[in-house]
Amino acid sequence: MIKAQPFRFGLSAVVALGIALPAVPAAAQNYPSKPIRISVGFPVGVSNDTAARLLAQKLSEYTGQNVIVENRPGAAGMLATERFVQMPPDGYNLMMMTSAETIRPAMRKLPYDAKRDLAAVALIGGAPYVFLLHPSVPARSVKEVIALAAARPGTFTYGATGVGSTSHLAGEIFNSMAKIKTVMVSYKGSTDSAVATASGQIDSSFSSITAVLPLLDSGRLRPLAVTGSKRSPLMPSTPTMSESGLPGYECLTWFGVVAPAGTPKDIIDRLHSLIIKAAPEMAAQMSKQGLDVQTSTPEQFGAMIRREIDQNMKLIRAAGIKPE
Repeated sequence: MIKAQPFRFGLSAVVALGIALPAVPAAAQNYPSKPIRISVGFPVGVSNDTAARLLAQKLSEYTGQNVIVENRPGAAGMLATERFVQMPPDGYNLMMMTSAETIRPAMRKLPYDAKRDLAAVALIGGAPYVFLLHPSVPARSVKEVIALAAARPGTFTYGATGVGSTSHLAGEIFNSMAKIKTVMVSYKGSTDSAVATASGQIDSSFSSITAVLPLLDSGRLRPLAVTGSKRSPLMPSTPTMSESGLPGYECLTWFGVVAPAGTPKDIIDRLHSLIIKAAPEMAAQMSKQGLDVQTSTPEQFGAMIRREIDQNMKLIRAAGIKPE
């Protein structure tokens, strides 16, 4: 286990809305002159697909060009990324990258290198998880869970959406910072892990907030904390993990726009300025789904991607996580 220290995976490491718009060089003034395609490596309806479709609508309004969202689900987004890095770096091919891309290099050998083959354009936003308990678990706070897990190491269970998923890392960051050892149980999705928790098959789960709201309303789950740096507007009475005794804890599933490496910087700057313009208009619709809109400069987003790849590599190795 690595030495416990504050972990910040995601949005608080970059500057939120209000970034000065870059000057647009003359070479980009005629861009775009044809349709733009946004690749999404997940099915229609998930959070990054929703963000991609809202962004596509705004970009189309601003530029007068069609902006097409193309879903290519498979292998947790890896198939779409593998295809995407081979596309022409001309500004007409974009991808809605997710935080899963920063975990993948630690889990398997890839036919591409995210640091080398992807050019950051802008962070769009993300969402926290909620840490849930089955009501029979004799704990009513994160501190009490830590004490319970410490008293019976290797027996307290939590659900996550697969080995090496962001929700899996949420649990491993919890283990590391609390100096405990809990056991991850893999499920296909957040709803599945939450249902397993509600039925008492497992003790707890790190789940998507929107996926579990119906179960929370029924009283079949006990929410203890959210994993973001601030409380979720969908669960304002639920504290953050940081407020609950683990200062500095943060783990979000996030998404942002990238282009193939080699895309001209003036085109990236032009795209960035359009995304900055769109972000406030997207915020109201995204917040209804528990998504927090924040953005960054291309340089900040690129640095965040590289940093999280390195952090995830260290965390996964220290935790002894193996691919399924």
